[in-house]
Amino acid sequence: MTRQSFLKGAFILMIAGFITKILGFINRIVMARILGEEGVGLYMMAVPTFILAITLTQIGLPVAIAKFVAEAEAVNDKQRVKKILTVSLAVTSVISIILTIGIMFLTPILAKTLLTDERTYYPLIAILPVVPVIAISSVLRGYFQGKQNMKPSAYAQVLEQVVRITIIAICIQLFLPYGVEYAAAGAMLSAVLGEVASLLFLLTLFQREKHLSIRSGFFTTVKESKGTFYSLMDIALPTTGSRLIGSVSYFFEPIVVMQSLAIAGVAASVATQQYGMLNGYAFPLLSLPAFITYALSTALVPSISEAMAKRQHKLVEHRLQQALRISLITGGWSVVILYVFASPVLTLMYGSDSATAFIQLLAPCFLFHYFQSPLTSVLQALNLARAAMMNTFIGATVKLIVIFVLASRPEFQMMGVALAIAANIVTVTFLHYATVLKKITFTIYAKDYIFGGLAIGIAGAFGFYIHKYIIFSHSLGIQTLWEITLTTIVYIVLLFTFKLIRKEELSRLPIIRKLSFLK
Repeated sequence: MTRQSFLKGAFILMIAGFITKILGFINRIVMARILGEEGVGLYMMAVPTFILAITLTQIGLPVAIAKFVAEAEAVNDKQRVKKILTVSLAVTSVISIILTIGIMFLTPILAKTLLTDERTYYPLIAILPVVPVIAISSVLRGYFQGKQNMKPSAYAQVLEQVVRITIIAICIQLFLPYGVEYAAAGAMLSAVLGEVASLLFLLTLFQREKHLSIRSGFFTTVKESKGTFYSLMDIALPTTGSRLIGSVSYFFEPIVVMQSLAIAGVAASVATQQYGMLNGYAFPLLSLPAFITYALSTALVPSISEAMAKRQHKLVEHRLQQALRISLITGGWSVVILYVFASPVLTLMYGSDSATAFIQLLAPCFLFHYFQSPLTSVLQALNLARAAMMNTFIGATVKLIVIFVLASRPEFQMMGVALAIAANIVTVTFLHYATVLKKITFTIYAKDYIFGGLAIGIAGAFGFYIHKYIIFSHSLGIQTLWEITLTTIVYIVLLFTFKLIRKEELSRLPIIRKLSFLK
């Protein structure tokens, strides 16, 4: 089993995340063009329940498994690894059974009473098969990450999207004659089948682990592993607290939105359309750099935990500074491109630029969002998961309150929802930052953030200029491609000029290291 270094592991996850994002965009484009705004709205109203089901099934175990498997591997304790996996599978299996039954009985109430649209019943019920699948795959992902081998998780992530994008059109068109609600259920079913393919791949790799036999003495091992259970829960429960709060908040979000818009006098069908524009069109674009911050976060937890155990405090700060600077660089590019070229990008991808106002409002605030994942991982590694959970709870509460206050007013409506999301992002990021500063000595290099802001501002102004005054082609696609390419080049030049990108750091990447000009 191949083990990767911190940078190489993060790089592998970044590449996989990038491919997954591209495939995810294609998937959403296909879905948007076939389903339309109303169908996307129905699908997106079921997605929070999908995310909540995954969060409840995992209960933060992947992080805990990775931590304890890494510790066991360090002393070559194979029996402890077996106990960790056995207990984890037992826990997720019990949870998946309870959750499946719960979703089955609660779905009619959720669709009719809370979401105020009975048609959401069908995409909601299509979620059921994913629960037992996630129960097993989450344990396997944590195991491979604990062995510091990021390749299985990366490959499984890409495979899931490949399968989903391959069959989504078939699933939607198969059910579309029966109504848009059935087509939305077909779209959800394609996501479930993608998870199944990912699980089968991970199981195949796990079968090669000849030294591990989980099935032999399964129940005996579970009974004899109470200590392992409590150790896992000590890490898993605080870790999942933040995710659960976020998922519960996301679950209640469409409910509060629909009720608030009803107070504002917006019809249910119109509200569903607008919610689809915000969550189905704007959010996928705004979340573009998330694959980079996810990769950094996944690699940060074991790296910082190891450094803290060895009392290498300067290395902890160095890793955090690296992660935040990379988040600033990639997030800044996303802000520039999406703010300046929101309308043409939306038109090219979805055939409609109706979500332009949402993107331009949220893009600057999402720069703070890109810092959240690395900061959360650092808090978990520093045994501050409870503080991270409280910060997330405060942000979620702020979001739901602001949604109700603003979205229920006719002059704001759905724009009030966007403002509430922005308030949540900024609140949580600053709370995380303040919490980290209380725990470790951390130097804030104001120069980096000032130069980062200048790079974003100058590149944005350049983008606005060429978008307004220079015509490269009468084809919208070619024109937009030229504009984005030139703006990106200007942005990269500014990053090197301000020394936000450093040659010595680039040279550590597996591919770039081989280039002669960096040797």
